[in-house]
Amino acid sequence: MPAMNDLREPAEVRADVWLWAARFFKTRSLAKQAIEGGRVELNDAGCKPARMLRVGDRLTIGRAGERLEVHVLGLSGKRGPASEAQQLYRETDASRVARETLREERRLTGAAFDHPLKRPDKQARRQLRQIKDLR
Repeated sequence: MPAMNDLREPAEVRADVWLWAARFFKTRSLAKQAIEGGRVELNDAGCKPARMLRVGDRLTIGRAGERLEVHVLGLSGKRGPASEAQQLYRETDASRVARETLREERRLTGAAFDHPLKRPDKQARRQLRQIKDLR
């Protein structure tokens, strides 16, 4: 029979564990690297992986060219289904609008696709074949 403490949500959780549990990063190691790389801020200040998060904290997360601003609504040290992970945070309206605008701009300008300006000529094709053969 589990102890009563196991059924309650924790009062604090490490930042890297929470980011992993809330499914912002695929692994805890990637979450830790993002925090150490300065792509995560806690309440408009720097953050460390072992920093404890509480309900009500505000995180700014930069990933893949996007910047998300979320409020912590719940804490979890375990990774669960995506539906449960979405219950742990709420993205601000300003952040959501900015992300949608950026996504639409990329779609309209074709920035999502890195097209070459022209077809490769004979010399460029030979160079590409050489590079592919070296791998």
